[in-house]
Amino acid sequence: MMAKKSAKKSSYEKHIEAITKVSKSITSNLYLEDILKLIVTVTAEIMDSKICSLMLVDEKSGKLVLKATQSMNEAYNQKPPLKIGEGIAGKVALENKPIAVFDISEEKEYVSKDIAKKVGLQSLLSVPLAVKGKVIGVLNNYTSHPHRFTKYEIDIMTTVANQAAIVIENAELMMKAKTFQDELETRKAVERAKGILMRECGMSEEEAFRKIQKQSMDLRKSMKEIAEAVVLMDQMKKKELKLDKQ
Repeated sequence: MMAKKSAKKSSYEKHIEAITKVSKSITSNLYLEDILKLIVTVTAEIMDSKICSLMLVDEKSGKLVLKATQSMNEAYNQKPPLKIGEGIAGKVALENKPIAVFDISEEKEYVSKDIAKKVGLQSLLSVPLAVKGKVIGVLNNYTSHPHRFTKYEIDIMTTVANQAAIVIENAELMMKAKTFQDELETRKAVERAKGILMRECGMSEEEAFRKIQKQSMDLRKSMKEIAEAVVLMDQMKKKELKLDKQ
């Protein structure tokens, strides 16, 4: 009896540790790809998964796209995107609630039975990744043997998914902010470089822009790098003129 209690406590502590790992990544400097890999690895460990996968809703297509898995199986890793409402994962995303399937080979709504058979997948627990009621993806957990998921297991995976959704949303917001900042800095650099080319070479604004754009394409450098090079050359030229006058 004591041995069983100890095992339960060990399992509980393992789950708490896993949730803490995911939570800590909220304030980490990990890239989104690394965060997603951490989430599926941790989930696979605590759920004893054959395969754990994470799908995110693509903003452009509106489809669920496989973004991370700890699986080494190429057949599974190349699974096509799902429409919202399509298959089990699509239904989870549509309804924003977990779905457990005892035998996916017998489940009519499961759309990749051939891959599941090839890989050796049996049971599935799929839970939504949602932030403030908005579903941003789905976390899937597969077993290689028939398994009826308990309420405790569903609750644990839902807790991980809730934490993961916050982490992902945070990482995506940071990426968007960085992209916006980069675009702003590029615009400023290009505007400054255009002004120099217009002044020094007698180019029109359009000609100056095309010159920077062509150099960017020819040298396979970003427009920001080309613009910064133009600005640097102008600064060096001014410095040399100043020294000559002295």
